[in-house]
Amino acid sequence: MSTPILSTKLYIPSARSRAVLRLRLIERLNEGLRLQRKLTMISASAGCGKTTLLSQWIKDSPLPVAWLSLEEGDREPARFLAYLVAALQTVGVEIGEGIMSKLQAPSPLPLPLEGIVTAILNHIAALPNRFILVLDDYHVLDSKAIDSALDFLIEHMPPQMHVVIASRQDLALPLARLRVRDQLTEVRTSDLRFTSDEASEFLRRSMGLDLSAEDALLLESRTEGWIAGLQLAALSLQGHHDAATFIRSFGGKHRDVLDYLVEEALQQQPEDIQDFLLNTSILERLCGPLCEYVLRSEARDSRLSAISGQETLEYLERVNLFIIPLDKERRWYRYHHLFSDALRQRLTRTGASAVGGERDVSELHRRASEWHERQDLLLEAFQHAIAASDVDRAARLIEGKGTPLIFRGAIGPVLHWLDSLPKEEMDARPALHVMHASAMLMVGQMTGIEAKLQAAETYLQAAEDDYTRDLIGHIASIRATLAVSKHQTETIMAESRRALEFLSPHNLPVRTATIWTLGYAYQLQGERAAAGKAYREAVIISQKIGHIMINMMATLGLGMIQEAENQLYVAAEKYRCVLDLAGDPPLPAACEAHLGLARICSEWNDLDAAEQHGQQAHRLAGQFEHIDRGVACEVFLARLKLTRGAVSEAAAMLAKADHFARQHHFTHQLPHIAEAQVLALLQQGDVSSALQLAQRFELKLSLARVLLAQGDTATALVILEQLRTDMEVKEWVNEQLKVMVLQALALHAHGEKRRAAQVIADVLEMGEPGGFIRMFIDEGEPMRELINAAALSKTRQKIDKPKQWPLSEAVNKSKQKLLSEAVDKPKQLPLRGVVDKPEQKLLWPIHDYLERLLHAFEAEGLERGVTSVFVPGFVQPADSLIEPLSRREMEVLRLIAEGLSNRQISERLFVTLSTVKGHNRMIFDKLQATRRTEAVARARELGLL
Repeated sequence: MSTPILSTKLYIPSARSRAVLRLRLIERLNEGLRLQRKLTMISASAGCGKTTLLSQWIKDSPLPVAWLSLEEGDREPARFLAYLVAALQTVGVEIGEGIMSKLQAPSPLPLPLEGIVTAILNHIAALPNRFILVLDDYHVLDSKAIDSALDFLIEHMPPQMHVVIASRQDLALPLARLRVRDQLTEVRTSDLRFTSDEASEFLRRSMGLDLSAEDALLLESRTEGWIAGLQLAALSLQGHHDAATFIRSFGGKHRDVLDYLVEEALQQQPEDIQDFLLNTSILERLCGPLCEYVLRSEARDSRLSAISGQETLEYLERVNLFIIPLDKERRWYRYHHLFSDALRQRLTRTGASAVGGERDVSELHRRASEWHERQDLLLEAFQHAIAASDVDRAARLIEGKGTPLIFRGAIGPVLHWLDSLPKEEMDARPALHVMHASAMLMVGQMTGIEAKLQAAETYLQAAEDDYTRDLIGHIASIRATLAVSKHQTETIMAESRRALEFLSPHNLPVRTATIWTLGYAYQLQGERAAAGKAYREAVIISQKIGHIMINMMATLGLGMIQEAENQLYVAAEKYRCVLDLAGDPPLPAACEAHLGLARICSEWNDLDAAEQHGQQAHRLAGQFEHIDRGVACEVFLARLKLTRGAVSEAAAMLAKADHFARQHHFTHQLPHIAEAQVLALLQQGDVSSALQLAQRFELKLSLARVLLAQGDTATALVILEQLRTDMEVKEWVNEQLKVMVLQALALHAHGEKRRAAQVIADVLEMGEPGGFIRMFIDEGEPMRELINAAALSKTRQKIDKPKQWPLSEAVNKSKQKLLSEAVDKPKQLPLRGVVDKPEQKLLWPIHDYLERLLHAFEAEGLERGVTSVFVPGFVQPADSLIEPLSRREMEVLRLIAEGLSNRQISERLFVTLSTVKGHNRMIFDKLQATRRTEAVARARELGLL
């Protein structure tokens, strides 16, 4: 769904064999390399020979060069960075597909430019050899966002890269700072001017003119050493016998000289060449077939229709007429920007024919648009249609043959054009209102979208043709997407169904997005099976058509459904898949995947990893506007502080989140905030306030917890019995598990020991497949006693065959899959206990799980100064360490055992490479090992893995 990279923009211009060798300037450029300066800036006006100098320098450079020729279409940061990545790849910088996919994927939010540049810099740092990056014609960008990204890149780039920028104006960078640090080499207009000797050599060697020394000096003086002026003057002189008189006939500023000399140079060319130059000046890039198609407009001009495009381009290169090849095969060319600008101005003044008989310039653009469309170069076709003022054609091209241009990385040009159209043009074409709303949605311009949709509906024809029906469906899909951020279930459901009813079956991008919104509505309603079905369908179609954003969001939805089904291992894998799709650095939408992994890591009692994922989720959520994900992250982080005993800090965070949610009308988050506040109030001993809060928000599980704190076990049990029944009917197994945990505690406190034991046995069997740990530890000493009793009971039982667990089919399948993988190969299962043989996990899963739970309780007790718990019959390590491994060291050790490299571990844990190496040294010291394999073997002996 992206615009392909044009390889011609990465082509290094060849050095002309007859060009004047600029040895003094080449030496200055080499000096910048020798002194290892960061930046070379060549800043000079048009026609001064910036690109020619670079091509000469590069020809004999010992270093590889990544080249990028820039144009106005590269002003969008995503497009610029995509081409920057493509250029770096030509010199061996191994930048993964994740970054390129992210840059080319549609996103409703601004790109995290600094994060993307950081990722690019990390890949550059891995390259062992030095290289040069050249950005030519940087002045055309005029983008503060790109200037900022480039400043960050230059400030932090590794020593093996040297950046060269050619521009018509000084860069919007801290040049003074670079000068003070001696990190800047400068070449300016005065440096590039030809000296008298260079001008004489240029006229004789490059242009084939045999002028007297006096005439050559006079011409150099009149043009002030300006290379473009000299070249145009030389072309004009080829038709004059009195050189001195001609040279004295012009003067003044560059613009005046240029206008005069272009006229003179054109007059020296045959009429068919003059017309060729004028008519093809509308093209950014030229090739033979394109020129022929543009020139043979209805074959009205027999002279032009007989021209061979390729032969003419080769002729222009031979006579040195301001044309630059863009590939080694000499298939694609471009005119010098200065020359093409002058030709276009003349074309506008005089029409398309230099010898009488005007041809409409818009017709040339229309023909160019047709040719580019036939080559599937739809963005170029769209731009020429705009230049032709052909609104109908541009409107059709926006739709992009089933994949709109806004999904092909062209949101900026499309939005700019739509913003510029008069209202009557928009009203006459309701589809443009719809496309405008869709583009605004993708860039996060929420204000005004509904007005665009209403305008489209006002002017839609009453006819029920397929095209109109598809527009109606597209409008409904946009409204459904708008409602997602507000969690408006009924609106999402109604608009999604309406969209799927009206959308064309061939409109796959919009249909796929609508299937995802429908899945989200089902998820909000608690219809998890229906939501999962919709998400799976969205994943399949989005993968087929390359819609990365919907693939990511639907995969995320599947992970959330699996997490709700207590399939934590499977859900974690889904969340990791989302992070892979989101790339490095991640798209903002990846915040939900980090939040999911934070919840799972917390449940697995890996609190450090949980906090890392939670903080990353919070950072990404900060890039959203007008949605509640930042509040959700703050609630999680506050609950994590409660887990760690920082009650006052947690209460303050929750109060802040509550104020923010009310201020921004995020009412959907208020019950979640209140639920966490109840826990904080209970830990602070404020039972009365906790009761009021639970009652106000009708939080039944929280109310039962408060009643238990008050000693009213009977009322608590009534509430919990009803809640458990409700959850079983709905098949909400995650909520059922939470209820049963509290129910076991209530029964035990009520004196019903046998029933409590039965419930806790069921809870353990439900919690084991997902590796639940924290929900038990958080209940404290009463829960430890229940689990300890269950463990003692298990040691007295003789188990003849595996027990059939009363779980849902999905959970059983998930468990069996995990267990079978454990037999086939080691798998990262955090906090698993020590088992000598993999098959023991099949025979003694509960025994293993109980052991891990009690060890977790013991670790919690040691951290908080509580006497450790000893349980007979449990496997203990055969040996002990003099100094135990920290939690982070254990995490690194597990990743080492998985076979991850140090760099992969640093990316997984969001730490620097040096930090990982430091952990390795500590692990090796504590395990008395000298290499990775030895450390892993020693850890297995001690039962750490």
